[in-house]
Amino acid sequence: MRLLETVAAHPYGAPAKQLARATGLALPTTYHLLRTLVHEGYLRRDKGLFFLGDAAERLSSSGAREKRRGRLADTLAHWRDSIGAPMYYAMYRDGEIEVLCVADSRESPAAEEWADFRETGHAHAIGQCLLSQLDEGARREYLARYPVQALTPYTVRDSDALLRRLARVRRMEPVTERQEYALGTVCAAVPITVGTTAATMAISLPAHQADRLLPAAQRLQTEIGRHLGSLTLSISI
Repeated sequence: MRLLETVAAHPYGAPAKQLARATGLALPTTYHLLRTLVHEGYLRRDKGLFFLGDAAERLSSSGAREKRRGRLADTLAHWRDSIGAPMYYAMYRDGEIEVLCVADSRESPAAEEWADFRETGHAHAIGQCLLSQLDEGARREYLARYPVQALTPYTVRDSDALLRRLARVRRMEPVTERQEYALGTVCAAVPITVGTTAATMAISLPAHQADRLLPAAQRLQTEIGRHLGSLTLSISI
């Protein structure tokens, strides 16, 4: 690890002897470790100089992604506490609905995923919000793979009714659903569109707190608007 860190500090490369001095390793040990790291792809050698290899670059990008994920989780946890509702972050990626981050607590528990979120986008606010950001062709393609099904007495009954509802959703308007996915739970989702990425942040509440749903969603939308610049760096996790 010291060798990797030292090589990373020399973007124009460094020879083995310099790396041995900088790390305090014996020269034979340094040569042995360098050969191993080159063989495994963590370093590459060019004209006697050592540089970071592809495997190390992948580690670096993975670490950056985890850092973004942690920053997003912290933001959701802060909003969970200030708004008083569990928070969800989801994306529509490669034709699938993916819930990537959830921030809940004992006081604000998340809704139970009793039916696969990926397959029931017609019923929950997260899915409806993501589908509303797609064109009609992409919506129909999703519904062809995951047909509308009645999960509760309040679930939309057929694809055409859902498509009409989605067509009426105004740009950047929060999407709400009341007990369509699960009895006793109401949800709201705020759209986030950055370039071609369809994403959403959502909240859920017990049905007896339904009067809080829209004000809480509007507050979440305000918070997202204030922090969108920094959030755009984190949403592709």
